[in-house]
Amino acid sequence: MSRRVRRRIARRGKEKVDCVEIDENLSLDRKGILDWIRLPDDTVIQLFSCLNYRDRANLSSTCRSWRILGKSPCLWQELDLRPHKCDTFAAASLASRCQNLQKLRFRGLESANAIINLQARNLREISGDRCKKMTDATLSVLAARHEALECLQIGPDFCERISSDAVKAVAICCRQLQKLRLSGIHEVDADAINALAKHCLNLTDIGFIDCRKVDETALGNVGSVCFLSVAGTTNIKWNLVLQPWSKLPHLTGLDVSRTDINPSTVLRFFSSFHSLKVLSALNCPALENDATFISNNNHKGKMLLAVFTDILKGVSTLSANTSEDRRNVCLNWRKFKTKDRESEGIMNWLEWILSHSLLRVSEGNPPGLDNFWLNQGSTLLHSFIRSAQEEVQERAATALATFVVIDDENASIDTGRADAVMRDGGIHLLLNLARSWREGLQSEAAKAIANLSVNANVAKAVAEEGGISILANLAGSVNKLVAEEAAGGLWNLSVGEEHKGVIAEAGGVKALVDLIFKWSRTTGGEGVLERSAGALANLAADDKCSMEVSSVGGVRALVALARNCKDEGVQEQAARALANLAAHGDSNGNNAAVGQETGSLEALVQLIHSPHDGVRQEAAGALWNLSFDDRNREAIAAVGGVEALVALAQSCSNASHGLQERAAGALWGLSVSEVNSIAIGRGGGVAPLIALAQSNAEDVHETAAGAIWNLAFNPGNALRIVEEGGVPTLVHLCSSSVSKMARFMSALALAYMFDGRLDKNCMLCCRMDEIALTGTSTESTSKSVSLDGARKMALKNIEAFVLTFSDPRAFSAAAASSAPTALTQVTESARIQEAGHLRCSGAEIGRFVAMLRNPSSILKACAAFALLQFTIPGGRHAQHHVGLLQNAGAPRVLRASAAATGAPLGAKIFARIVLRNLEQHQKRSLV
Repeated sequence: MSRRVRRRIARRGKEKVDCVEIDENLSLDRKGILDWIRLPDDTVIQLFSCLNYRDRANLSSTCRSWRILGKSPCLWQELDLRPHKCDTFAAASLASRCQNLQKLRFRGLESANAIINLQARNLREISGDRCKKMTDATLSVLAARHEALECLQIGPDFCERISSDAVKAVAICCRQLQKLRLSGIHEVDADAINALAKHCLNLTDIGFIDCRKVDETALGNVGSVCFLSVAGTTNIKWNLVLQPWSKLPHLTGLDVSRTDINPSTVLRFFSSFHSLKVLSALNCPALENDATFISNNNHKGKMLLAVFTDILKGVSTLSANTSEDRRNVCLNWRKFKTKDRESEGIMNWLEWILSHSLLRVSEGNPPGLDNFWLNQGSTLLHSFIRSAQEEVQERAATALATFVVIDDENASIDTGRADAVMRDGGIHLLLNLARSWREGLQSEAAKAIANLSVNANVAKAVAEEGGISILANLAGSVNKLVAEEAAGGLWNLSVGEEHKGVIAEAGGVKALVDLIFKWSRTTGGEGVLERSAGALANLAADDKCSMEVSSVGGVRALVALARNCKDEGVQEQAARALANLAAHGDSNGNNAAVGQETGSLEALVQLIHSPHDGVRQEAAGALWNLSFDDRNREAIAAVGGVEALVALAQSCSNASHGLQERAAGALWGLSVSEVNSIAIGRGGGVAPLIALAQSNAEDVHETAAGAIWNLAFNPGNALRIVEEGGVPTLVHLCSSSVSKMARFMSALALAYMFDGRLDKNCMLCCRMDEIALTGTSTESTSKSVSLDGARKMALKNIEAFVLTFSDPRAFSAAAASSAPTALTQVTESARIQEAGHLRCSGAEIGRFVAMLRNPSSILKACAAFALLQFTIPGGRHAQHHVGLLQNAGAPRVLRASAAATGAPLGAKIFARIVLRNLEQHQKRSLV
């Protein structure tokens, strides 16, 4: 079969490109498998043109013929170095391909210094950003080595190290210059501007943007200029510009946005500048605060673009078809544009300066512009996303990512502005942009999607339009900026419970874990790591997704971050992710998996010592969750967890409630072990827990009460609680807390302390034990306490607490009848729902059983009430408690309590309910 190759026109993004169409059978072997080697050379080149530079290099390395094709001049007319590290060595290695390079984009000073090694003498356009450190020397060398330059753009960062000397060097070296846009220069003097006028006779577009000082009169000498922007430039003497600028014969567009220009100057511009067609004055306070000027529509046929004018209507007059929807004005203009080069130049300039101004305004977020953003600002940005100029598209996406943000720290966005983006189809546009093969567009679109997805409605729209799959794919990018923004998008989307499963199905979990493995081995990847760990932390909160995280190596990746990364943001999110992985208890094995991962517990304990509250909070939360596993609990103590958490509790009195809660919670979890409980007491943990129990925050004093309850089981700790003034604190919680759980655990702690074990002999034994351990007497520092007074106060409040759950009518009905419904009614009125999550040891259950025999009727009632809570059918650990009660011989004691003639009615009824609970569990186990 002979080769039949014919050309057709295809579209790649907004560009028309030549494609090669070949007979379908040409590239198939006998088995019907595509034979890439037999593709025509021009088809291979077309494939190369659709790839980024890194992929081109990889594909070129497959064979010698493709290596040659990969160097084809047509593939190396444009080069975007921004996503890559470009040093002298990298630039030299690219030099053989760059002889015909026409357009170059770079980022940062290192790249700027390396560009000369590309040997691209025929460069026509150079555009650089993040060049704050660029100096006169660097810019002068760039100009001297690239004399054919027609366009030079440096910004939008403030380049204060560039002076008039460099501008003069550019003028002398680059005489073919047509477009010069520089940002943030400290001063552009008359000599520099006059040099441009003298040497650059084709200079039609000048932008001195955000400069401190520009010689305004000298600008009138650049007779070739058609478009002039001084946006954001200060210290312009507007009374001096009218005469020199009015003599510019070709001045068509003037941008004075973000300056202090006044209404009278603008009106004189309209009347004096005969060639002027467009004046852009966005965010000019003097104009926007003058009601008379706003109402004056006599612009002498000039187009005024300001926040108070209809910009869309004004721009649409340049279109050959003004009846089209003005919301798509730029797209319509390209669709119906004529061969008028002047209108084409105006439109391209307008897109550039408006997108730049909108981005700058969105960054400053000045007050009073809400109506502008809602009515036309967001629509303009949507239109610019469709621009044929890549820079304009990127800026529009960045502005959409910026103008919706109200508070960076708290990740809050303006709902109205987010709705405006959705209303005008912005989500669809951004997702299309994210599908681009150009990495600059991918990263800016992903950033906008990430920021907007903080809003739940936007997140839903992104998910419905397939945005999660797009972001998951972008997260696998080798470009750090793209991967970072994509991970940020998945982080924000993963907040929604309905999106977690979709992210996992799209491969997002594995992509995020892979990002951690990749970027944790290099420097400068903290942004990627923090966002990846943050997204995994959200996903790990879901039981199913947490298992997915574990199955793809997420535990190992997160532990490695916690151990090795020094960035506080990364540490915080890694600890939070480990905390969420360990939070699922018995539903999966992740708690044990995290604890058994080498170095995990040591890393979390080490993070407890961090100076950053967020890191300490999440590390303490992780240790709290991990302490629910018996093996983890002992292992945490073995690596210094008790000492670290006691120190944290002692130091967090003025910290956030979240940190206080987790510090107390972690000690609560560790104190389940009697050995740890004793260590906490001896290590000084009682006093800070009592202090935390006095917090007004419910979550804080609830967890502190839980920890004190566990500690009070040990007589030595009980004594310390009394001596540290813990009894009044517990009494206050028992009577006043809005948390039923805090009141319950405070009552149990008081019952432990005064069930007869803490007497004078016990006090003496505890002090002697302390002396034996420390070698010093604690008698002199021991608080003077009255056990009798403390005991009376404790019993009084325990009784009051139990009575609050005692319904007299229900008790009377239960006493008069043995019907199950009567006991059920008492149970429902006495039940504390959250108590079902508490898990007691055999020793604790045995102590409650012993308390049923206590001479105190109050303690009997309290013990029966507690056992009722622990055995209610449906409780998380009810079956466990029932088994312990059976082993302790509790049924016989409970029957005796229920039948005791001298026992209080409450204790008798509660005992009967516990007996019924035991019977019900026994019947279910038999079935």
